[in-house]
Amino acid sequence: MHVILLAPHFPANQLKFLRGLRNVGARVTGILDCAPQQVPSVVRELLHDAEFVQNVTDDRQVEAAVRRVQRRGPWVHHLEATVEAHVLCAARVRERTGIPGTPSAVIERCRDKVAMKAFLMEQGFPCARQFAVSSPEEARRAADELGLPVILKPRDGAGAAGTYKITDADGLERAIAESGLQHGAALTMEEFLSGHEGFYDTLTVGGEAVFDTVCHYYPNVLPAMRTREVNPFVAMTNRVEAEGYQELRAFGRRVNTAMGIDTSATHMEWFFGPQGLKFSEIGARPPGVCMWDVYAACNGFDLYTEWARAVCWGDVHHAPSRQFAGALLAIRPDRDGRVRGYAGVEDVQRRYGANIIDAHLPPVGAGTQPVSAGFRANAWLMLRHEDFDGLKHMAVDIGQRLRCFAG
Repeated sequence: MHVILLAPHFPANQLKFLRGLRNVGARVTGILDCAPQQVPSVVRELLHDAEFVQNVTDDRQVEAAVRRVQRRGPWVHHLEATVEAHVLCAARVRERTGIPGTPSAVIERCRDKVAMKAFLMEQGFPCARQFAVSSPEEARRAADELGLPVILKPRDGAGAAGTYKITDADGLERAIAESGLQHGAALTMEEFLSGHEGFYDTLTVGGEAVFDTVCHYYPNVLPAMRTREVNPFVAMTNRVEAEGYQELRAFGRRVNTAMGIDTSATHMEWFFGPQGLKFSEIGARPPGVCMWDVYAACNGFDLYTEWARAVCWGDVHHAPSRQFAGALLAIRPDRDGRVRGYAGVEDVQRRYGANIIDAHLPPVGAGTQPVSAGFRANAWLMLRHEDFDGLKHMAVDIGQRLRCFAG
């Protein structure tokens, strides 16, 4: 089995997908956008071959590289990408070079939030009302039609990057000025949904979700990405078999089917509030911020290898144990600048050391990143606990005890 993997060198967790492919016997050729001497030795040792391009999201460059690989052999069975910014390029190149995989039409629906929601709403799925906007005038009309508050965000964005919650006229004008609408940026404006927010992830093989999991945001994404004073966390429940989750699981699987997902990782955001369960968005790729590390550590299996087995051989060998609930907890520096020190490290280690899967505390002197950069932008911990309520209590307690000081 010969697999081409886009960007096996970056970001760092791409190495785990590469190892997964090697674990199931695949010969892997990488397409990389760095100088050959910059490829980490551990990546180089796992690759059968490599092609180098300037940009792994440029269809023409990647297609030319794939054709070079095809000419020299061996036969290419799969071309895979696991990063949101890479998946559409991979799908287009697959179709041009005769390699099987998720069609580009499916990926395009998963990348374009306006097309995605319009497609699902036509099939009866509940979604927030929305308008595609690409000018200040369109944004003002959409806000008037939807009524404030509204959300403004890129049509092809990931996470909360470039997202605005608009609550008044002044906020609308600020968002218009900062978002690029004055220069024709392609955005979507949608009604603001109140309620609780989370995501539903799967590894889907032949249209069947062979692994699925449900995660919750505490607090919701926008306050988590905008508020320095809160140490937010994402919590994966180990109670997915409970009655209360069956509606969500069935909903997520119907979305996968409607979107045309065959064999792929999926990541679906959802809201639940006064209007019931609503679809937010879906990606045909794994979740970000290395959440698969949490899933694997809590379920007693190597999810990266199971993904590779699904891609290469169309099956999986291990089922999730559901033994632990898991969380990713962000620890925010008290201000931007450089790390000056921490408080509470020994206390947290003494109380919860056995529950900490992994942790990253940037050293004194390291530069901080803005709060909006995400859950792993600064200090973070991965946690697990046999009880979901115990997990949430632990994450809140650590978030109160552990402090990062900057200046």
